[in-house]
Amino acid sequence: MSKGKINVIDREGKLHQLEAKKGLVLMEIIRDADLPIEAACGGCAACATCHVYVDKDWNNKLNKIEDEEESMLDQAFHVKENSRLSCQIEYNDDLDGILVTLAPE
Repeated sequence: MSKGKINVIDREGKLHQLEAKKGLVLMEIIRDADLPIEAACGGCAACATCHVYVDKDWNNKLNKIEDEEESMLDQAFHVKENSRLSCQIEYNDDLDGILVTLAPE
């Protein structure tokens, strides 16, 4: 299994570099590092509690947003152009070093 890193800025502005394994979604990586991400639905794109902001330099490397994810973001708070649900972003080698910021609760 391929390993790399993701960079996560928490809600206090602190940067965390987390080990990432190919095939996991960012929500799982963030949650497993004990950062404060609720992920209430467990990754089904049904709650928006894993909402993150993706750094603009990485947006073009992500898969296109699906209707289900877009629908949940329409109901979320603090949504920006670069908002995504971290449960819908599967880590792969192209995302090594990605930078995301946890959205406000």
